[in-house]
Amino acid sequence: MNSSESQQLGKEGDSGNGPRWYTVAEASAYLGVSQPTIFRWMKQGTISFNKIGSSTRFSRENLDSVVEKSVGQKEAAASSSTCASCGHRELIDGQLQGLGKLYFRPSKAKFWSLEEALVPTRCRVCAACGYVQIHADAEKARRLVSKEAEAETGYHGDIPTG
Repeated sequence: MNSSESQQLGKEGDSGNGPRWYTVAEASAYLGVSQPTIFRWMKQGTISFNKIGSSTRFSRENLDSVVEKSVGQKEAAASSSTCASCGHRELIDGQLQGLGKLYFRPSKAKFWSLEEALVPTRCRVCAACGYVQIHADAEKARRLVSKEAEAETGYHGDIPTG
């Protein structure tokens, strides 16, 4: 493959008829990490990649899927007041009706706790598109998570440990 072919491989066609393929060097630059980190992620299965002959290539979707976003409390509060589906700002409060209220129970809740392991939820429906959102009491959910679950997930309270 000559240099003009490899340059063309890294660019999306003008007609938009195919994905943009990134080399290891381009992927590391795009994500702002070193090439050894890209190779480690490939070995660990953290990042998906494609082999084209003996060349390794990444799609933008594969690269973007590695990026994780941590949301602060202000952003979380702002996003809970907009529809997750259409972005509309008029949400109507209510609750899902069953034989009673719906609660959330963490799958790895602390075994010994002085409070009940059920987390209250609230429900909102978008007035524009009808999308239903369920929100739980995040503070109570954090209190109920066991230390073992925190170690497994890499989170301690709202501060990442890993």
